[in-house]
Formats: sequence, C-alpha cells, structure tokens
Amino acid sequence: MVHLSDLKGIGPAAVDKLKQLNIESVLDLLFHLPLRYEDKTRITPLDRVQAFQRTLVEGEITKSFVVQGKRPILVCEVADEQGVIQLKFFNFYYSQKIKMCAGKRIRAYGEVNQGLHGPEMIHPEFWLEQAIPPLNERLTAVYPKSEGLQQKRLQNAVQQALGLLIDGRLNVSELLPEEWLQKARLPDLQTALEVVHQPPPDVDMQALMTGQHPSQQRLKIEEMVSHFLALQAIREQRQQHRATPLCLSINQKQQFLARLPFTLTAAQKRVLNEISMDLAKTCPMQRLIQGDVGSGKTAVAAGAIEHALAAGKQAVFMAPTSILAEQHRLTLAEFFPHENMAFLSGRLKTAERREQLDKIADSAAVIIGTHALFQDDVVYRDLALVIIDEQHRFGVHQRLSLKAKGADHNNSLPHSLIMTATPIPRTLAQVAYANLDVSVIDELPPNRQSINTTLLDNKKMPQLAERIEAACQRGEQAYWVCTLVEESEHLRAKAAENTFEELKDWFPGLKIGLVHGRLKDDEKTAVMADFKAGNIQLLVATTVIEVGVDVPNATLMVIENAERLGLSQLHQLRGRVGRGTRQSHCVLMYQAPLSQNAQTRLSTMRDTNDGFEIAKTDLKLRGPGEILGTRQKGAMEFRLVNVETDKDLFKQARELAEFMQKNHPEQCHALIHRWQRQAATLAKV
Repeated sequence: MVHLSDLKGIGPAAVDKLKQLNIESVLDLLFHLPLRYEDKTRITPLDRVQAFQRTLVEGEITKSFVVQGKRPILVCEVADEQGVIQLKFFNFYYSQKIKMCAGKRIRAYGEVNQGLHGPEMIHPEFWLEQAIPPLNERLTAVYPKSEGLQQKRLQNAVQQALGLLIDGRLNVSELLPEEWLQKARLPDLQTALEVVHQPPPDVDMQALMTGQHPSQQRLKIEEMVSHFLALQAIREQRQQHRATPLCLSINQKQQFLARLPFTLTAAQKRVLNEISMDLAKTCPMQRLIQGDVGSGKTAVAAGAIEHALAAGKQAVFMAPTSILAEQHRLTLAEFFPHENMAFLSGRLKTAERREQLDKIADSAAVIIGTHALFQDDVVYRDLALVIIDEQHRFGVHQRLSLKAKGADHNNSLPHSLIMTATPIPRTLAQVAYANLDVSVIDELPPNRQSINTTLLDNKKMPQLAERIEAACQRGEQAYWVCTLVEESEHLRAKAAENTFEELKDWFPGLKIGLVHGRLKDDEKTAVMADFKAGNIQLLVATTVIEVGVDVPNATLMVIENAERLGLSQLHQLRGRVGRGTRQSHCVLMYQAPLSQNAQTRLSTMRDTNDGFEIAKTDLKLRGPGEILGTRQKGAMEFRLVNVETDKDLFKQARELAEFMQKNHPEQCHALIHRWQRQAATLAKV
C-alpha cells in the first residue's frame, strides 16, 4: 500500500498540511478536485489577448526598465509579430532585472489587464530562453490548498497519485453500476478522474469551468449517492436504540392547550402533532423544528415537555447564552407554574450551583440552562427529553454529551428536539439535517405585523434621535445594538460602553440601560428584567440579545454598523421587535462606502421580512459551509458537491441510491466508507 509519505516531495510537514485539506491517503488526493484550470497548451498571439483572461504568451523582450515611485516597478515590453504586451513586477530581484534584458526570448502566463499603454500582465509566471518548457499537452489543474502548501507541490502529488492509478499500482474500485452509468451517459471512475485532473486540450472548457462536465458530474453523483446511503444506514442504526415512549391522552393535551395564554397557530398544532407521534414510539425522536423569528417554537417545545412530565420523566432545555436561557426559564415557568424547575449556567456561584445540581439529581422535572448542562458533575434523575435551541451554536460533540446524560445500560437514549430560528433553504436542510426529521413552523401568530426596515447613513444621527424620542414619548421602548464591547483600532464599530455614554448625552431625559456579554449573569438578568418591566426606555446592547429576548413593548431596533453583520444575524436582531400589536421599525445604520456584498445584504433586509427568502440570499452570498458554521465539525460535509449549484443532481442521486440498495447492496458499504467518514458519529447526533 502506498502512503502519502512515499510520494516524492511529501515529507512529514506536507502530510500535516494535506490533512488540513482532509487528505489522509493517496486515494484522497484523487478525490481532491481542482478549483480551476490553466491553459498552457497553446500560445496566444499578442494581438488576440483579451482583458481579464488568463493567457499564455511568448515573444522577444524589446525593452526592460524600472519605473521609480513609491514602489519601483520592473517593466518588460514583449513583442511578437502581431503586437506588444507589458509585463510588470512590483517585487523583483536585481538578478531578475539583469536577466530580463532586451533581445531575450520569454514566455509568460497570467491574467491580462488593459493598462495605460495597452495590454499588460502583473506578476505573471515566466520562463526565459533555454528554461522555456515544451507546451503542455493537457490543461493544468489548480487545486484548493492550505497555507504553507505550495500549489506546485500539491499538483505534483496529485499527478503522482494519478500515475499510480493509470499504471495499476493504485486500485480504485468502480462502485457505481455499469448499466446505470451507460444509461446516464457518464464515464467510469478512472476515466472521470483522468479527465478532471488532466483535461485534454479539446475538452469542453465552459462545462469544465462551471462544474457541468460529465466527468465532474459523475464524481459528484457518486458522493451524493454515498451521502444518501449513509443517511439510510444512520436511520437503521437509530432504530436499534430504545427510548421511553412519552404519550399524552387527548384530555391531557387539551388541558395543556387550555393553560396557554394564547391559541396555537395551525402550523404550531401540526408540528406538535408530529412531535407527539414521534414521542409515542419506542425509538428516540430526532426532530428539527425550523421556524422564523417569532413563530412560536418555544410553545411547541413546551408541548413536548408536557409529554415527559406526564410520564414522570425529566426534560432539559439547553440554550446557547445565559440571557436566552433566562428568557426560556421565565417563559416555561408561566407554562408550568406548578412544576419543580432547575436552572444551570456556568456563572452560578458554588453554593447556588450545588443547590441546582441536587435538584437535577432528585426533584426537578424541567431543567433549563446553557453549556453547563452537559458537564461531568451533572447527574440527571431520569432524563427522557432533550431540547436544544439554536442548535447551530453548539458543536456536534456538545450535543452528543448532553444526550449521553440520558443514556442507560439498556441501549436507551432520550428523545431529542432541536430548534433553530435560522431558516435554512430546503436543499441545504436536506443535506445538513437529513439524519433528522424536519418540521417547519411556516406561519406567524395573527397579531404580528411586518417590521418596517430602513437604511440610514451613520452621519444622519439627528434624524434618528427624533425617531427614538418620539417612540419613547409614546410609551414604547427601543434597542440600540453595537457590535463590540470595547473599542478596537481595527474595527470601525463603536464600543457599547462608549455608545452608552454618548446616548446618555443625546437623550438626557430617557432611562437608558446597558447589557453585554461580559456582565455577570445576575447583572444581565437584572437589566433585562428592568427593560421588560418598562423601567428602561432605551437598551444599549451587543449581539447577546440576538435570540430569545421577548419584550412586546419594544417597537424600534437600531443596529449600528449593520454592514458588519451577516444576513442571518441581522434578521435575528430585527426579530427582537415586532412582538406586540404595534407597528415596529428597524433602522440599519451603516458606514459608507459599502461593498457590493454589504449593499446586497442591507437591501435584502429592507425589502423582505421573510426569513426563508433571506436565507436563500445568504446561501448565495456565503455558501453552505459558512451558514452551517464551523462548530458543526463532525456533521456530514461534501468534498465535491456544492449544495446550491448542484441541487439538480440530487434527485438523480437519490434514485440511484435506492436502486443500489435493491440491486447492488454489496457495493453500498464500500461507497459509504469511501466518502462518509463521519457517518458513525452522525448516527448518534
């Protein structure tokens, strides 16, 4: 068996760099696909070069000189029989200047720009005289790489792996059915790998550059098929675990609904029925609730908790911040006024923590808290239901740690309910959470009004001050959100504490409060309680109020330096207003000039309140990896597939996965092993 360290030029340091790219074997190199391609198979005459295209040119140096300025620039004028181009080097050595003298032959490859004196290349790759190599016979692949790993070294490693494959010294089994490949007019695996790593000059370049070439699609479909096969294996493995059935009679459910201070929407009732059906089973529920800001996910979660309480079991509710956990504690105390509740966060004092730990181990039925809930010294009496809010803020292994608290020696696990107010486009949800059953609360309570959103340059503070004064005089309340706690020389955002002092000068007649993540839990709780009670008219806050804060009387949200925040975070923050019956407003303040991406984000916020529309734009701007977050390491990830641009292939891949399960079951496990290293972990999440 050939190892990475057996390849020429790949020492221990390079092996470590390759692992950062999830390349752990020579076989992995073959499935590390190029980002783009360079055409060094033909020389373009200088009168045919086009701006913004990467091109190979060759000619004779007619002039070489240094332009003096803030930074000296080495300029080489190169001519062929048809035209002239300038090669410019901002960083150059004296020896380079000497070598690049008039009369020498030179070949260069780079992106063509239109300069003041005609076409030019900035810092091209170049070869002089005898060092000019023969023209390549195939396109040159350019790969994604990690810092410290040179592109040429990575290219060389892939070419060695491809050589081993072609020579038969590296075996890569064909795992897709031959009859299906022929019907779909897709190449076999080895042919596909050869084409994507060494495309012939006559290849369909447009298809290759857009990821639509049959060889690329064949590899992507194989990865998709392995994904669906792994998910099916996960579901089958999940059925092997047991869970305590949690059932509610019709009478018990009606009593719970009667206790609520409002009537559930049709969407909430539908999702609660789906949860009830899951909880009645003897295998663990694993359900994700997606619901836009203010759609009432907490009330649905309370309905799930009622099932656990009716069975005499414990339910735990975990939130990512102490402010959100405290909000949930207050809300659930209203829903379950007679139940014994415990609260646990990392900032409790020793005596308070010991008291809460004793309650959790003994009498508490409903437990609310933060990350502290899955620490080693937390022992549950009889945990049957785990609810995790804003799950994307917790890593996979954190979620596993909490679920393990309810496991027992009989292979039993607690039921799991995961909630998110960050809408995820359907195609992405099918991939990222396909091991979960997904429910969507796609309806807002009837009294909710759309929030009016406006954009305002930071310089127009006087106009904004009038709006804040007017809102507070009407008895309403407002938020002012800053993005930093302390001043930073590197960021333009003002510090929350400085803003707090400035706003006290602007509004001497208003009661102003301050909350940020560095306050102690009891201080944050006291400020939020004062704000909710109306004792604070204007609350200056950092993004700690992003989720969960519910103050119906707050009708104005000001977000300072809004261009610095992503769409999802802006939407979450805006959702802190519009929770009552009055018309609410959100002002997005920005520092001009704006980048194109920032303009798109802010205009999207202005134009729609629909979280799923916002999520679609977010997916286009940031891609699936950023939306899911770096904390989801251990979740299924695609190496080749782009969830958004390759979504048309999913139906074909799903049908092929079903075909293989029925007709080629012996190949299914090998496919999962080739592509899905994290399947075993995901089975438990």
